[in-house]
Amino acid sequence: MTQNPFGQTHQNMHTGQVPPKMNHGGHELFDVHEVLNAAVGAMNQAVLLRPHVKDPELLDILDRQLRFMQDEYNITVECFKTGQDPSHPTQSYKMKQGNDYIYGMKQSQPKKPIQSANEITDEIISGFLLASAKASASHKTVAALETTNPVVRRVLADSVPNCIEMAYELAIYQNKHHYYQVPQLAQQDMQAILNAYAPTQVQMGNPNNTNLQ
Repeated sequence: MTQNPFGQTHQNMHTGQVPPKMNHGGHELFDVHEVLNAAVGAMNQAVLLRPHVKDPELLDILDRQLRFMQDEYNITVECFKTGQDPSHPTQSYKMKQGNDYIYGMKQSQPKKPIQSANEITDEIISGFLLASAKASASHKTVAALETTNPVVRRVLADSVPNCIEMAYELAIYQNKHHYYQVPQLAQQDMQAILNAYAPTQVQMGNPNNTNLQ
């Protein structure tokens, strides 16, 4: 007699009892795998780029972000394997940059691909790091929305603001050095969009109450 390989799954569906470390759905496993794989790639990239950094400020950003990513990776792996709370909660990344952007466009040389590793610059390195932080925010958001394990979902969701903060820090760094320019609309157009929406009246009481008198 052939044993049903899905028997245990059916039993768990009926009883609702699943061991914490097995409390993962199929989509969750694939999406968290992508998150962790991308995190490894981002950290590997940072390590490879580090010797080429010339600006001490960018080097400080890279080192602080790399240490933070390593710790966040470790607790994500931990709760993913056990299905339980990691050894410590997700921390909040704090950037050192101010939040003042330089707006407007200045004439600059067109960008083009480099032809050798000797041409790598702080602009290119900070661009790589920025792209990784943005991608990580997207990957973790998607994975959190597909995650059934409550601990893993919380760790992923709490990590998203950290990715956004890292990306913001790198974007401000690039903007300050004119690597990343921020155009603005004409004031009239900007004002029109800012005024395109108005607040709504907040309905108090039972939202299902449709009594119109």
